[in-house]
Amino acid sequence: MMIVLSFVARLAWWLLLAPLLPGIINKVKAWVAGRRGPPVLQLYYDLARLWRKQVVMSTLASPAFIVGPAVAWAAVLGATLLVPLGPAAGATLSFRGDVVLMLYLLALARFATTWAAMETGSAFEGMGAAREVTYAVLAEAAMIAAMLTLAVQTGSVSLATMLAPSVGTSAVLLAAGLFTVLLVENCRVPFDDPATHLELTMIHEVMVLDHSGPPFAAILHGASMKLLLFAVLVTQSVLPMGTYSRTMASIVLLVGVLIVTVGVGIVESFMARFAFRRVPLLLTTSVLLCVFALLVAWQGAA
Repeated sequence: MMIVLSFVARLAWWLLLAPLLPGIINKVKAWVAGRRGPPVLQLYYDLARLWRKQVVMSTLASPAFIVGPAVAWAAVLGATLLVPLGPAAGATLSFRGDVVLMLYLLALARFATTWAAMETGSAFEGMGAAREVTYAVLAEAAMIAAMLTLAVQTGSVSLATMLAPSVGTSAVLLAAGLFTVLLVENCRVPFDDPATHLELTMIHEVMVLDHSGPPFAAILHGASMKLLLFAVLVTQSVLPMGTYSRTMASIVLLVGVLIVTVGVGIVESFMARFAFRRVPLLLTTSVLLCVFALLVAWQGAA
């Protein structure tokens, strides 16, 4: 019975809490701009509305147009279940090398979303898909370097152990690199602006323009789960979660996720979207930050 309750609690964390994060970000941006802004629970209302709508499909699209968002949502959910929620809750599924599976599931989610975008036969969505996978080349390199850093620090390739490191000199570098990866993986400013619909600036938004109804709801909910996943990763990667008590670790995790979320809102409030020619430079910087963190951790282990 306790196992079932623990599993339900973890699912509730990922499924029910995730849509709250975009609402907090929008509220922070509105507060900085002196506006009232949308309700914090706005995404919950949008998801409920979309689930009641019908699906409109292009005549060129195959069933993969519907299957793609479902596969992407399932892949992100699978990746979240591998991430431990501190020493108190742990992970739903944990084994040696689960970090590799998490990276592959995130890559599968991107592939499925890109695949569904290409199904429309639209050159416009093809442009957005090309930009998405181009950014992913450097973002995934930074992510792999960050996970290698944690593996060297802890001597393990299991997320349950990797995400309970002791604070070291590489923590600042790792935090900066992973936060940059969070911004690009979730299509936030300065890499993309989820609030704009200008043809020449859209990346992720252009890929989902033709989706509607439940598939679009799955895309929005999957994006919020991915944002929560990276916020949890950033928090646990740089804080000594293993040194806290179970209760304190849960509180620290919640506060850390909130700080990361508010940080995203502040970045979007004070920064403009970068020109495309500057984005690779910023992504390369995130790769270098994670690589430097890896070198520091390797020297410390040696």
